[in-house]
Amino acid sequence: MLKDKVILVTGGGQGLGAAIGKMLAIDDAIIIPVDINQDNLKKIVNEINSSGGRACDYKMDVGDQENVEHVIAAIIKDHGKLDVVINNAGVDYTKSVDELTYEEWNRVIKVNLSGPFNVAKASYPHLLKNGKGHIVNIVSTAAKRTWANASAYHASKWGLLGFSHALHVEARKDNLKVTAVVAGGMQTPFILERFPDVDPNLLQDPKNVAFTVRHVLMQPEGSVIPEVMVIPMRETSWP
Repeated sequence: MLKDKVILVTGGGQGLGAAIGKMLAIDDAIIIPVDINQDNLKKIVNEINSSGGRACDYKMDVGDQENVEHVIAAIIKDHGKLDVVINNAGVDYTKSVDELTYEEWNRVIKVNLSGPFNVAKASYPHLLKNGKGHIVNIVSTAAKRTWANASAYHASKWGLLGFSHALHVEARKDNLKVTAVVAGGMQTPFILERFPDVDPNLLQDPKNVAFTVRHVLMQPEGSVIPEVMVIPMRETSWP
């Protein structure tokens, strides 16, 4: 079902984004990882291509509206179409409200919430042109409950979950699918680099979440999954 589909993955240079790209490449999709870190992108693209897959990278700052539009246009020019958009890029600062700066707050909202809007809006006309398509937003259990020192992250992810469901309602009339994948903690740099003392056994392999993304994309044409949650068996931030 994914053969020859052009799939855009934001934050595709490492962690979950890289895992998603590698997994979907196995199904003979054309993977387009984008990221602000081009060195990471080159590494992932080389891994996919050397394994017999097809991938091509583009540098993208999801928070920059003009850059997003420019990159989407370049992808359409180079590949002729866009079938799937996976909004995965994200940032966070582990700080209390007292410590968090305005600049840090704005960056989290810009990347985690405005970013998916920018990418979805720029991609939407091209998905419409196909007559079908799929937008997957990687959310978080941070959109279901809260903990200390993550106010901006919670705000962005609660907002993203709301945006996903609103877009789902609007897109169905256009035969486009929208899914929010609510992911629990993963063994990725996003957590491990910031919390080096965390027990990795409490986290899930990002391949597991990538498998869930693949499952969502493999649904029959007449069905859509608006929201799905996947958490580690020993997830501590969820009951």
